[in-house]
Amino acid sequence: MREVWPGEQYPLGATWDGVGTNFSVFSEAAERIELCLFDDDGSESRVDLPEVDGFVWHGYVPGIMPGQRYGLRVHGPYKPEHGHRCNPAKLLLDPYGKAVEGSVRWNESLFSYHFADPARLNTDDSAPYMPKNVVINPFFDWGNDRPPRTPYHETVIYEAHVRGLTMRHPGVPEEQRGTYAGLAHPAVLDHLLSIGVTAVELMPVHQFVPEHAMVARGLTNYWGYNTIAYLAPHNAYSSAGQRGEQVQEFKAMVRALHEAGIEVILDVVYNHTAEGDHMGPTLGFRGIDNVAYYRLHDEDRRYYLDYTGCGNSLNVRSPHALQLIMDSLRYWVQEMHVDGFRFDLAAALARELHDVDRLSAFFDLIQQDPVISQVKLIAEPWDVGPGGYQVGNFPPLWTEWNGKYRDAVRDFWRGSVRTMPEFASRLSGSSDLYATSGRRPVASINFVTCHDGFTLTDLVSYNRKHNEANSEDNRDGTDDNRSWNCGVEGPADDPQIAALRRRQRRNFLATLFVSQGVPMIAAGDEFGRTQHGNNNAYCQDNEISWVDWSLAETEADLLEFVRRLAELRRDHPVFRRRRFFHGKVRDGVRDIVWLTPAGEEMTDADWATGYAKSLAVFLNGDAISEPGPRGEKIWDDSFLLLINAHHENLTFTLPAAEFGDHWQSVLDTADETPDRAAADEEVRRAGADVSVAPRSLQILRRSQD
Repeated sequence: MREVWPGEQYPLGATWDGVGTNFSVFSEAAERIELCLFDDDGSESRVDLPEVDGFVWHGYVPGIMPGQRYGLRVHGPYKPEHGHRCNPAKLLLDPYGKAVEGSVRWNESLFSYHFADPARLNTDDSAPYMPKNVVINPFFDWGNDRPPRTPYHETVIYEAHVRGLTMRHPGVPEEQRGTYAGLAHPAVLDHLLSIGVTAVELMPVHQFVPEHAMVARGLTNYWGYNTIAYLAPHNAYSSAGQRGEQVQEFKAMVRALHEAGIEVILDVVYNHTAEGDHMGPTLGFRGIDNVAYYRLHDEDRRYYLDYTGCGNSLNVRSPHALQLIMDSLRYWVQEMHVDGFRFDLAAALARELHDVDRLSAFFDLIQQDPVISQVKLIAEPWDVGPGGYQVGNFPPLWTEWNGKYRDAVRDFWRGSVRTMPEFASRLSGSSDLYATSGRRPVASINFVTCHDGFTLTDLVSYNRKHNEANSEDNRDGTDDNRSWNCGVEGPADDPQIAALRRRQRRNFLATLFVSQGVPMIAAGDEFGRTQHGNNNAYCQDNEISWVDWSLAETEADLLEFVRRLAELRRDHPVFRRRRFFHGKVRDGVRDIVWLTPAGEEMTDADWATGYAKSLAVFLNGDAISEPGPRGEKIWDDSFLLLINAHHENLTFTLPAAEFGDHWQSVLDTADETPDRAAADEEVRRAGADVSVAPRSLQILRRSQD
């Protein structure tokens, strides 16, 4: 029989001190908690956690070292009608576990009811089918690691999947592909730096579980939005092992990215867990304290409130659930050195009673926290509940995935009518969404594509989703793609259609890089990745979702185009202003002027013309009117954007000399050649005519000639 000392109630989880390990678990519902220790042969020994203070059960076990596997069994009421679902037959994962070995092997014993008789309690032992927590060694040689702390206005985000990014990368050793080590490989880092990336936003890396029904269809949860352990890096992404090695490998990845000057942002899923609805498995939270961790119906507490579409919602009204979220966030910043978070379905975290509330406890905690308030905070500002679409409504400190930017830019370039005013607003930083809350243009995370939906190539190649491989009869995934296939659904041999698609891709990318706000690129779009029309590849852990790096050669022109755009944005602060345009005359100049193709200033009537699809934009580099990092005045070149979303060639007249005497072409999306030396060297005078190809964009810089 193992010796167990009282130990300490804090910190929660398993904490090794060099000679033994302290275990601490919160549960108000528990009457007794057993710590289950597993030997390498799978044999289990159990000891009771002997002390309880403020509903925190704890004990210290001498001699327990890193690599030790463990789990929990909670004795208490099983009364679903009152919200309680304790069942000591079910081995439970520690909510504060920092590493997990193994994966769920789906079996009826994982459920607290019998499939044939849901009203009857299932007392079969689930331990043989459960992954196990692992005690970790928290020490790591960080060397001189420092967070890059790139300002938002200089940030370029690259959204990537740890596994999918490198599974097909020929420069990454085979044993490292699909892992944290693979993502940190020099071949990957060099590529990211070449396209101007300053931050990688990683799709979920918290330990997650593929759903039972999905596995039964022969698929898996590839994206990972199904978390079961909020402090543990997903073990399947480790090339070194799962007995704590995943923690060391993750830290090494962060250190390597930081050495390259690249920040690490985690996509985090605190809105729901992998345990699903009332018919879901008992894996951890449900069996430890169902009432504290989940939102339950007031009328019938057997059922869960679901604002996420995933069966349950974490109970952010509970101080203990909020504590878990905050402790998890601080852990990833302080111990794992990450630089920020993107909150999946963030509106669900802001619901107090039922409505989304900007004054919710969650926002209050974030605002006052000395650690979390200092990192990048990005909201996916919606959930699936009533009133869940909250773009523009998050408080200061927060930036947002700007879904209205995505929709407006897609609509404009596919030729929808009456889109020009909103397109102009999104291009200039979406002040209508963010200025009134005291935020700046960088509150808008601008994107045209992301993991959820069509890739960039598919956006210009398909009018409809093609999700047959998901085995849901093509019912899953959105039907609101706002895409245009340019005349043919799917691959096209017609050279004119192929050319138009290439031009449309360049239009989207150029718009993204010259828009005020923070640009985000979906991994692989820089060289034309396709999912063959699948707009919901959440369950496809295969070549449908993996980035095809051979495209870096076959689509070298597109890749070079992206590099030019990144360089243009990096070199010219006029495209990444820290403050909104004011459009008024100050010190004799205006910072932005909207022009018709005829070179005249836009009138209200021009904006109201529903069929109009073309405009010019003057960006005044002499009027940035904001101090640099040391208070110095920022100056830049001035630029003209000539934007033609019309299906025919248009002649633009350059504006009067007050805007600039001479203009030189910098970039033309109608140009198929990425060779910088081939750029138009002709200098055009004020009032000159410039031919702009159908559905294209030109960038001109004011010349000193």
